[in-house]
Amino acid sequence: MADLLPPLRPIPIKERLSILFIERGRLDVLDGAFVVVDKSGVRTHIPIGGVACLMLEPGTRVSHAACALAGRVGTLLVWIGEAGVRLYSAGQPGGARSDRLLFQAKLALDDDLRLKVVRKMYAIRFGEEPPQRRSVEQLRGIEGARVREMYKRLAKKYGVEWHARNYDTSEWDAGDLPNRCLSAATACLYGVTEAAVLAAGYAPAVGFIHTGKPLSFVYDVADIYKFDTVVPVAFQVAAKVKAGNPEREVRLRCRDIFRETRLLERIIPGIEDMLAAGGIELPQATPEQVGPAIPEPKPLGDAGHRG
Repeated sequence: MADLLPPLRPIPIKERLSILFIERGRLDVLDGAFVVVDKSGVRTHIPIGGVACLMLEPGTRVSHAACALAGRVGTLLVWIGEAGVRLYSAGQPGGARSDRLLFQAKLALDDDLRLKVVRKMYAIRFGEEPPQRRSVEQLRGIEGARVREMYKRLAKKYGVEWHARNYDTSEWDAGDLPNRCLSAATACLYGVTEAAVLAAGYAPAVGFIHTGKPLSFVYDVADIYKFDTVVPVAFQVAAKVKAGNPEREVRLRCRDIFRETRLLERIIPGIEDMLAAGGIELPQATPEQVGPAIPEPKPLGDAGHRG
């Protein structure tokens, strides 16, 4: 008797395409894989589990089968606005590791441990150790000043007229071209970063520098890679693409830069490195806690994916 096929398992984030944008079509499942059907009935297949994040633009409908498949294969569904500059909601195919959630929460709630993590984030982002004897709030001030200067330098490098990072979430189109390009670029980065955070088994809302937002930890992690990836792309497009659809050009270039910089291979090890700076171990189950009745086999995917 022939061997049965192995069970469906999530593909590790580092081996996936970063993002795909879907607009004005129906996302469904056909022959066990995602399929997008446009208004003309043309079908476009998407490799099952081969994408970290599907960005769903206005005009997109999603079937129950597609949502269920996304959960099984660990593909994050993100509902966004036109041109990708608004983020409305997201599915959560991750968070399957309670030990990592408790570990993250313990680091965030202890002031001394939180400071250690923030200092490590600063060191990774800027390539140097932060000043000694500084609070989290003081480090945020130093970081903000450096970031503003980096924006100015990049704008000058690419010949972009730059005033400040400024946008109104209720009137995106009222912003100037560089800010609109930056908004589109960071939306791409936040999408793949959230997918990686969930795949690693952590909570997007439990941040260390940012707080009080559903994606606070996503912002913490994304900021570390922002100036190596999407910010230069946004300024390049703002300097050259004056008409047409600059936001779309930003998205295409972001997809390429994610692949060129191997971003998905770097984010999860980077998260582990940041949190390891706290110097504590993952919590262990206490004797009185009840373990799983049926132990699960080691999954093929990342720690936060459901096998």
